[in-house]
Amino acid sequence: MKIPAVAIAAVFAGGIVLGSRQSLAAWFVSPFAFLVLFLAAGVLLVCGVWQARENHLGSAAIFSLALWCTLGVLAIRVADQPLPATHVLTAVAAHRIRLATPLRWQGRLRDEPRRLPWGTGIEVELNQVEFEGAAQSIAGGMRVAYAANDPAHPLPELHAGDEVQITAKARLPAVFKDDGAFDRRDYLAQQGIHLVASLRAAALMERIAPAQPSVGNWLAGKRARLRETLDALFPAAPEPAGLLRAMLLGDRSFVDRDESKSFQATGTFHVLVLAGLHVSALAFFLFWCGRGLRLRRSVTSLLALALLLAYVAVVEQRPPVVRAALMAGMVFLGWRLFRRLDLLNSAAVAALLILLARPLELFDSSFQLSFLAMACIGGLAAPWLARTVEPYSRALRGWRDVTRDSAHAPRQAQFRIDLRALEGWMSGRLRARTARFGGTGLAAFLSVSFRVWEIFVLSLVMQIGMLPMMATEFHRVALAGPFANLVAVPLTGVLVPLGFLTLGAAHVFRPAAQILAVPLGWLIALLTHSVAWFARLPHWSYRIPGPPRWLFCLFFVVFLALAAAMRMGARRTARAGFAALLVCGVLIAVHPFSPRVSAGKLEVTALDVAQGDSIFVVFPHGKTLLIDSGGAFGGFRPQERFAGPDPGEEAVSPYLWSRGFQRLDVVALTHAHQDHIGGLTAILENFRVGRLWIGREVSSPAQAALEDLARHKHIPIEHERRGETFDWDGVHGEVLWPEAAPEEIAPSAKNDDSLVLRLAFGKRVVLLSGDIEKESERQILAETNGDSLHADVLKVGHHGSRNSTMPEFLEKVHPQVALISAGTENPYGHPSPEVLERLGEAGVRILRTDKNGAIHVMTDGDKLEISCFLACAEPEHAVPSVKTVAPEQDEQPQD
Repeated sequence: MKIPAVAIAAVFAGGIVLGSRQSLAAWFVSPFAFLVLFLAAGVLLVCGVWQARENHLGSAAIFSLALWCTLGVLAIRVADQPLPATHVLTAVAAHRIRLATPLRWQGRLRDEPRRLPWGTGIEVELNQVEFEGAAQSIAGGMRVAYAANDPAHPLPELHAGDEVQITAKARLPAVFKDDGAFDRRDYLAQQGIHLVASLRAAALMERIAPAQPSVGNWLAGKRARLRETLDALFPAAPEPAGLLRAMLLGDRSFVDRDESKSFQATGTFHVLVLAGLHVSALAFFLFWCGRGLRLRRSVTSLLALALLLAYVAVVEQRPPVVRAALMAGMVFLGWRLFRRLDLLNSAAVAALLILLARPLELFDSSFQLSFLAMACIGGLAAPWLARTVEPYSRALRGWRDVTRDSAHAPRQAQFRIDLRALEGWMSGRLRARTARFGGTGLAAFLSVSFRVWEIFVLSLVMQIGMLPMMATEFHRVALAGPFANLVAVPLTGVLVPLGFLTLGAAHVFRPAAQILAVPLGWLIALLTHSVAWFARLPHWSYRIPGPPRWLFCLFFVVFLALAAAMRMGARRTARAGFAALLVCGVLIAVHPFSPRVSAGKLEVTALDVAQGDSIFVVFPHGKTLLIDSGGAFGGFRPQERFAGPDPGEEAVSPYLWSRGFQRLDVVALTHAHQDHIGGLTAILENFRVGRLWIGREVSSPAQAALEDLARHKHIPIEHERRGETFDWDGVHGEVLWPEAAPEEIAPSAKNDDSLVLRLAFGKRVVLLSGDIEKESERQILAETNGDSLHADVLKVGHHGSRNSTMPEFLEKVHPQVALISAGTENPYGHPSPEVLERLGEAGVRILRTDKNGAIHVMTDGDKLEISCFLACAEPEHAVPSVKTVAPEQDEQPQD
């Protein structure tokens, strides 16, 4: 079957990629370049039409594809324009406004205020800000969080479209400045959120004008009412309501982290993300209702399209839903016109329409995954099923009617004859009614079996076909996916229409909705428990680094060749292609590639984990040591399960994966404060860890949970004390602190109990001081008499607190370089101006994770090489033995 839309969409996407290349982007921005492109497009159009009129279809096709490629270049250059001067990000970058102090913001509410587990969330479309006494017009979006719960001072009654004035200190969304880290700022920008702020008191928000009537505001009100209805239907069971919010309305705010992890581990997270599965379930339900009511095709199609349009409007026009709705609309349109549309062609038309409207969508991983899933289904699964199961499934229709046998291929006709023969055999031994019932039951069993096999094949093909993208974007292999989806997909197909039916009934007759909510709750519980059961299976889900680029490209070359062979019916080629695809898939899933290290050199990297610590050390022969992993925000009581960003998952793990690490020889915890221990749970879950080092044993729930996890994973736990040493790959390591502690467990964690390590390699020494403060510094000085305490590189204690790195300690260490790990605009004022002054007076070069991002120090035992994720600040006086290495150009994001 011809699929011209696939070729057109592919070359248009190729033009977008070509136009986005940095080497060409600078030329394309000039007016002359746009004129040349427009002229080229015109010439190609004229040549294509002329060749078509001359009946030279091959030449016409070439000119047509060239035209679409040129249009792709034009589209990306038109779309990728600088932000306007009035945009809030432009104003911040130009210093026309400064975010260091609270400002008075004005704008309109995009949606109804949203109840969250910890408070209230409000999204504002900004139009004005007051800075230094002057009002400026501004554009952009701001998300405001109000966590207070003071009944005496509630927020004013607000609705979508209301004009509000807010006094708050806004900031750019936090971003971890490490290689491979999740870019939360870009993620929020795609949702139109450019600033975030916390409202400290309800009185700081004022409603200054009511909303004007509009369709958007009316829909926002309906959306909020649906959320409230779901909560009201499950007042004693918030977990089912939270999952239904996600599955029906796209609001995952009430899905806790443990549930989310279970769905991720089993490859069923797509159930919680509004996309093709949900739209397909709803579309099939509408189609089934139309057929059941014996409506005409035209009526069924129009009603289904209208309801799908309403569904898209209700869920805020989310891109995955829009894409899926476009696909479903094309299917209904084809059904209305009595045409069977090719899935790949339909998907290509949908992709082309989306890219014409928003060319930058091509670079969105959600867009890529959506259409890769369509390619897996249409390119591999559909041809496979069309030649295996589907003919037998069709043969079951009217299998007792002998006159229909001739409409089927010989094998399927024989299958029908065998079924009738089996029923005849049973009728000779059983009563006629019983035999007929048995034949019907057997046919039903076979039909269900075929459908189950189809779901399994679809899930398996998508798991294999999407493996490179899943490994690159999410670093996960879910072996249980094809089996877990056998339960999750059919349940979702029932839950989505039943959920909307329940919501609809709640607005007409509440008792009926309460009755329908009972089986809805049962089905949600079944889904949750089945997913949790699969998630508990050992070794069925694990994390991996992304594949090398050559393997990524090779996989998709083989994928395309296999899809072409299967669609053309070339069985031998298809078998070879499938074998090659499996080999590539196994290489991706196993990742037998060595991590990227600098042989013969000691590497120390201070990672940006916001307000926290994480130090990664690679020894000359590849041995690894990770010290701390930042601290995940623990959540708002009593809703701790709804935690905030996890640096261990979003910063440290991606950095390690970006370098190809799957195993860590040692993970060390300096002390059990949240900003050091919080991210280590993710590390122990994501990597194979050889040993866990702990300094002082304390009575801490977080440390107890970490040790329980280590024991569950059979990771030996070792307590390190002052005086212990180790020699790895030519590096001499020494534990300087904590001192030998008594047997009893300390009542709480203290900064002065931090694990302190000194690493010496050749002439160079690195001192990693955790969070120790002046008391521990004095004792370390007293124990060593200051001898052998010198270090070339010092990880400054306690994020640069004024109670650390005291003058006498700094004098004995006498470092050349100081590394400070602190969060941008942290509430503690770290690093302290006093410490910065001490270091400056001592002539120490200061590097900070909040300013420079991840800081990478490398030495061969003689010279030091330093590089930063952002540009490193150059020292006033260059040190001959210290070399600053500039990062690659594409690794310098704007902060």
